[in-house]
Amino acid sequence: MNIENCECRYFISYSGIKLPLKLVDPLIEANLQNRNTFFKGYFDGQDRLLLCQKVVYGEVELEHRYDYYDSGVLQQAEITDVDGEVTLLRFDETGAPLGSPG
Repeated sequence: MNIENCECRYFISYSGIKLPLKLVDPLIEANLQNRNTFFKGYFDGQDRLLLCQKVVYGEVELEHRYDYYDSGVLQQAEITDVDGEVTLLRFDETGAPLGSPG
């Protein structure tokens, strides 16, 4: 995943439980100094969320990295929690979860 050419946007929260997360309530960068917690999203040219970070008091507390099939369906989600533990979720071409890797 290359986020160099991605658009970075900021949000107050997300909605739902389905992946990829749906970030809601956009923020402008100038308002970040007034917030303790916000979400930072990196979007590709097709407006797909590639990287989502939950920032709390200036530190990344949670991170989601997403890969997609050419069709736009989520292929993989790599989730890093506050303790640095990584969970890898894979999906088939229809978006259905695949079994745990081996």
